[in-house]
Amino acid sequence: MALLQISEPGLSTAPHEHRLAVGIDLGTTNSLVATVRNGISVVLNDADGRALLPSVVRYFADGSVQVGESAQAAQSEDPTNTILSVKRFMGRGLGDIGDISGSPYRFVDAPSTGQAPGMVQLRTAAGVKSPVEVSSEILKLLRARAEEALGGELVGAVITVPAYFDDAQRQATKDAARLAGINVLRLLNEPTAAAIAYGLDNAAEGVYAVYDLGGGTFDVSILKLSRGVFEVLATNGNSALGGDDFDHRIYCWLLEKNNLSALGASDTRLLLTRARAAKEELTEHDETRVTAILRSGEAIDTVLARRDFHAMSQNLVERTLQPVRRALRDAGLAVADIKGVVMVGGATRMPQVQRAVAEFFRQAPLTNLDPDKVVALGAAIQANVLAGNRSADDWLLLDVIPLSLGIETMGGLTEKIIPRNSTIPAARAQDFTTFKDGQTAMSVHVVQGERELVSDCRSLARFELRGIPPMVAGAARIRITFQVDADGLLSVSAREQGTGVEAHITVKPSYGLSDAEIARMLQDSSRHAQDDMQARALREHQVEANQLLEAVQNALEQDGAALLDDIGQARIRDGMDGLRAMLQTADHPAIKRAITQLNDATVAFAQARMDKSVSRALGGRKLTDLEV
Repeated sequence: MALLQISEPGLSTAPHEHRLAVGIDLGTTNSLVATVRNGISVVLNDADGRALLPSVVRYFADGSVQVGESAQAAQSEDPTNTILSVKRFMGRGLGDIGDISGSPYRFVDAPSTGQAPGMVQLRTAAGVKSPVEVSSEILKLLRARAEEALGGELVGAVITVPAYFDDAQRQATKDAARLAGINVLRLLNEPTAAAIAYGLDNAAEGVYAVYDLGGGTFDVSILKLSRGVFEVLATNGNSALGGDDFDHRIYCWLLEKNNLSALGASDTRLLLTRARAAKEELTEHDETRVTAILRSGEAIDTVLARRDFHAMSQNLVERTLQPVRRALRDAGLAVADIKGVVMVGGATRMPQVQRAVAEFFRQAPLTNLDPDKVVALGAAIQANVLAGNRSADDWLLLDVIPLSLGIETMGGLTEKIIPRNSTIPAARAQDFTTFKDGQTAMSVHVVQGERELVSDCRSLARFELRGIPPMVAGAARIRITFQVDADGLLSVSAREQGTGVEAHITVKPSYGLSDAEIARMLQDSSRHAQDDMQARALREHQVEANQLLEAVQNALEQDGAALLDDIGQARIRDGMDGLRAMLQTADHPAIKRAITQLNDATVAFAQARMDKSVSRALGGRKLTDLEV
């Protein structure tokens, strides 16, 4: 790995030491690469002058690979071995993909490794391939394009990801880059990259919304741009919603219109291709004609009007506005506070999308930068800075994490350590203690989500801290530290403060998790907020009750006979029985009352035990015998 030269403040590296760095937009539908030349961010074209590389990979039996335009042209004739929209499979298991009955791919569910299910794989003529391997082929071609255009080897690249990509998807993206021989300077959220491009190109200041509708994902970010500082105030989205879903609506409409039942893989791919072309045609025209000859010889010749397309896709557009509302609420802002709306992604060219965004924000969105290129342009600017090249603008990027991170505590409760929308990189620590006397180990369960109960959140990792000195419950101090790096990847450590014994884990990607879970978690946290608070109160009181019962039982066994008469013991045992009975219910106020009643019943007993302990410590003398 090349070392980056560190320059004095205000000075650049020598001209001949300019570091070659690029920004890469690894997209669902198309990918592209950009760099900074003469202080200006520009997209690098291929030999034919094309900026966009179709994110399509075709495999052959001899092991050879086609990427881009040539692979895209063969998608209907060889659908099984031609992989499209692989970004939707990154970091996901077979069980997360949903209905695969109409898919032309031959999926293979990889075996579990450790705690995490394996990432889904695809069987091709060249063997079984993972989404990481497929994506690496796209990245290899972009790397070759960049090195040919720039005339040298790359120091590294900033690669963009949807803001709502989880840890597994981000790690899978980094793995794909490593397979492609690319040093990843940073993973950058796509909306943030777009804001960088707009902020530096247009010298924009104020609060902006970035509406990013790509081929397979949707993100919205609320950013504050001020004096060179890019601060992400909130982010939201749906990582399973994009332009592909609009294509599928047209595809289903074609099936219904032409009375077609289940189609073969080739015909399905052919009609989806025609559907995408029709969608793009309707951006500029009021109607379009869809024609195709199926393998059966049946001919399709159907006219689709723009108004019909708008009607069938209206709820998809509305689904993008729901995360927008949540992001504004999280940022504590109203629509009137938004100075401008940046449109990102080719799918934002659809008239119904632009109209809906304009109506929601009560202003025309910004479209003066190409929505297909703006993400790569912003990533290139960030890459130029991280590579150590001179930048004409001094600026600071403050990104955020999409979901809260925390650990499981007694009773299955979630204790959030880093709340969502916290600026990254971030490091937070919190002290915890032991639950039982003599406890010498602690299991740390790392979770992500917004719900109060661990069962409603997403499990990320588990590890154990061993070697805790045996002490009474509550005496040990264990510091749990969370660190999230600039790529949004997490590491967790646990340290016993007295002895210094420590355990650490870098959270590995759980490839079997659904990317759509993130959006669902936020929706659930809002919808179930009241229920969650009730459930949390119940669990807290249950934990408190069990601790009290155990402590009182131990005290009775040690000193009950010596310090209490039969009536006193009976009263305490009645209180314990009453508390145990309440624990069988879900009535947390009743449990709390039973705890209070048992505490009241043990006041005199606790005082007697304290007097006994004090007397033993004073060697039998009374406190009144001591001089003040």
